Amino acid sequence: MTPIEPDEQEDKPLDPAMENVRRKMVRLQLVSAGVMLIMLMAVLGTIVYKLTRSDEAAEATPSAVSVPGDAPLTAIAALPAGFSVSDVALSGSQLLFYGSLPGAEPRAIVFDIKAGRIVADVTVRTQ
Repeated sequence: MTPIEPDEQEDKPLDPAMENVRRKMVRLQLVSAGVMLIMLMAVLGTIVYKLTRSDEAAEATPSAVSVPGDAPLTAIAALPAGFSVSDVALSGSQLLFYGSLPGAEPRAIVFDIKAGRIVADVTVRTQ
């Protein structure tokens, strides 16, 4: 192998066209690194948000009625006299009774088991 001369090791100035290409490449590298840093911060922010938000979301969602192991849960839904039930639905701790009184428009009555009372009485009208 031929020994490298010290004057060949020195950086020689680039011609103007190559210097422009080098500057553009450095600028592209800096912009790319900046975008990657911003995206990394967004991902880390999302992770932190999800970890801190999960506790609050669990408390905000209504839980279903917990049935005690030793005795069944008892409640009385006092529906209006003469109310005929045509459909019943359960959502969490709320029961929906759909029906009507004789000679009246249909109604939807919502009974909350936890509260032990009727929480909504909706008259259903058709137009």
